[in-house]
Amino acid sequence: MKGKYHIVVQNSRVKFEFDIKRNITIIRGDSATGKTTLFSMIDQYSRLGVDSGIEISSERRCITVNNSNWDAVVDRTHESIVFIDEESTVIKTEEFARKIKGTDNYYVLITRENLPNLPYSVEEIYGIHNSGKYGDLRKTYNSFYRLYSIDNNEINDAEVVVVEDSNSGYEFFRDAVGREVLCVSAGGKDNVKKSVQAYADKRTLVIADGAAFGPEMNELYMCMKNHKGLNLYLPESFEWLVLSSGLIDGNRVKDMVEHSENYVESLECFSWERFFTKLLVKETEGTYMQYSKSGLNPVYLNDKEKKAIADCMDKVKGIIKTE
Repeated sequence: MKGKYHIVVQNSRVKFEFDIKRNITIIRGDSATGKTTLFSMIDQYSRLGVDSGIEISSERRCITVNNSNWDAVVDRTHESIVFIDEESTVIKTEEFARKIKGTDNYYVLITRENLPNLPYSVEEIYGIHNSGKYGDLRKTYNSFYRLYSIDNNEINDAEVVVVEDSNSGYEFFRDAVGREVLCVSAGGKDNVKKSVQAYADKRTLVIADGAAFGPEMNELYMCMKNHKGLNLYLPESFEWLVLSSGLIDGNRVKDMVEHSENYVESLECFSWERFFTKLLVKETEGTYMQYSKSGLNPVYLNDKEKKAIADCMDKVKGIIKTE
């Protein structure tokens, strides 16, 4: 399953309207923000149809699952949008992660947990915004808003750069920031917070793959409250940066980067991070720019290539040394 889907769920009193474009979407928020209402309305419609008094507009079937039947429902469900409420504790388990990895559905998880077993994007963590009355005096309109909005002001100064991985992306940034800035690898997204805390007295920039960094965002946001010199740069992935730089020619590649939801097949790629890696490897195979995630091709450190990548990193290009 791939694509972007516009969904409307409504009855005579309330209306929810939102878009889903990745295989995992997270909805968070305190009590009484509408999360349970949304789930209940979809559940009622699944059981009663139009007799529920609820209308659902969606190109794909919307269904709900719970603790008692989740695995059976997932096994027989295809190319649907599956909603799971926070009362379903199964979403925290490795078993759940393994099960949905091999499916062609999209999943909307209503939870306040961080879910480290799932590679979801920082861009797909939402709260529900209540904008008051909609249409008439009886109906309340609800829409999603991104829970974590990163400041996009340019960052020109850092004493320490913490890079999530230890492979090609880290090799690029270690070279690109120059000797004046300490560049360290966190050795994986699970270790980013620990690395940040080790440099709590320094102006620190974290560079991580936003496409799968969602589980770490809550704790890192808490760190930002106490670490005033901490900044985040969360592109989809290093491979996404290379693909966005224009170094790989062709309108087809450009469209795949700019409208990835139309190309990422959920059954094949559990996260968009993997899609961009596969795409870059395929597009550079047999060329002088041949890419490997495990070790950086030195050509990417040449002035021309380095500058092209830096120029598409508006937020941090002032830290990158291209000459």
